[in-house]
Amino acid sequence: MTLYTTDYLEYYLTLVAWVVNNGIWSILVASGVFALPFVAIVIQEWLKARSEGADEGNKGVLSSMRIENRVWVAIVVILFAGIPFIPVDLATIKFDTTRSAQCQVNVPLPNETGWSNVYTALNDQSALVPVWWFFMHSLSKAVTGAAVAAIPCGTDLRQIRMDVDATRIEDPVLAQEVADFTHDCYGPSRAKLFMNRPTLSEEQMNDVTWIGSSYFLDTPGFYDTYRAKTPRTAWPYDATRDAGLAQVDSGGGYPSCRQWWADGGQGLRSRLLAQVDPDLLSRIARWAGFLSPSEVDDSVIRAVVSPRQQKMNQAPSTPTTAARSTRRCRTSSRATRATWG
Repeated sequence: MTLYTTDYLEYYLTLVAWVVNNGIWSILVASGVFALPFVAIVIQEWLKARSEGADEGNKGVLSSMRIENRVWVAIVVILFAGIPFIPVDLATIKFDTTRSAQCQVNVPLPNETGWSNVYTALNDQSALVPVWWFFMHSLSKAVTGAAVAAIPCGTDLRQIRMDVDATRIEDPVLAQEVADFTHDCYGPSRAKLFMNRPTLSEEQMNDVTWIGSSYFLDTPGFYDTYRAKTPRTAWPYDATRDAGLAQVDSGGGYPSCRQWWADGGQGLRSRLLAQVDPDLLSRIARWAGFLSPSEVDDSVIRAVVSPRQQKMNQAPSTPTTAARSTRRCRTSSRATRATWG
C-alpha cells in the first residue's frame, strides 16, 4: 500500500508523525491507559441504570446490554482507528508528480533536493498506521488531487522563486567585476545621493537600493560622472574620455559607470543576464505580462547581484569584496543619513 504526498515537508513529516504516534500508542498500551474508556463506559451505564425508575424493567440485564453495545463500538474504534496496523516507510510514501507532469513542469524528487540528507536519516525508520487513518489520508489526497486537477495550469510562482534563488554567477571574474562596480560606481553614487538629499518618490527610493538603478543611470551627476578606477579591456583606452589616466599594456580604458553597466553586449548588465537560464526569463515574462521585457530582466538581475546572492557565490569563510563594498556603502549611508534629517 502507498501513501501519496504532494509537498516535500509533508513527505518527511508523514513518516515522522507516524513514528511518533507509534511511540505514544506503545506508552498507552504499556501503561494500561487505553483501557480507561472501557472503565468509563461501565461506570456511566451503571450510574444511568441506577437513576432510572422501576418501570424500566430488569436494570441489570438492560445495563449489561448497553455496556456490551458500547464496548463493541469502542473495540471497533480502537481496532480500526487506534491500533497501528499498516506498515509505512520511505519506500511506501510516494511524492506525487501527477499535477506537475500534467502542467509540463519538471519538479525534482525529494531525494534530489536539499532535503535529501534529512530523508536519508529516515531510511531505517518505519511505522504502522491504523487502517482508518490510512484510508482517510488516501481519500483526502484523492479528493484534493481531483480538485487541483480541475484548476487550469498556470505559472508556478514558487518554482520560479526557487529557480531565481538558485541562480548564481558562475564566472568568478564576473562576480569580482560586480564587486568592483559596487565599489567604484554604486557606493560613491549612493553616498552622493544622501549628501544631496533630493526628493524621491517611493518607487525611486526602492530603485536606488541596487547597483543597476535607473535613477543613477539616467540622472546627471551619478553614473555618467563616476568611472571605473581600474582599466577594463572591453573598453579600449580613449584619449578624450580617459585623459590624464594611465595607459596600460592591455589597452584597456576607463569607461563611465553608465557605459560599464549598459553598453551593448559588453556591458555588465548584458553579461549578467547571460548567466540566467533563458527558459526562466521566458517563464517570468509570460507571467509578468504587465511588465516590459526590460523591467523583467532588471528584476531578475537585481535578485542575482543582491549581496546575499554574492555571498553565496564565494567561500563562506572569506568575506567577499562585494560584501565589504556593500558594508562601506551602508556605513557611508548611515553617516550621511544623520544630516539628511
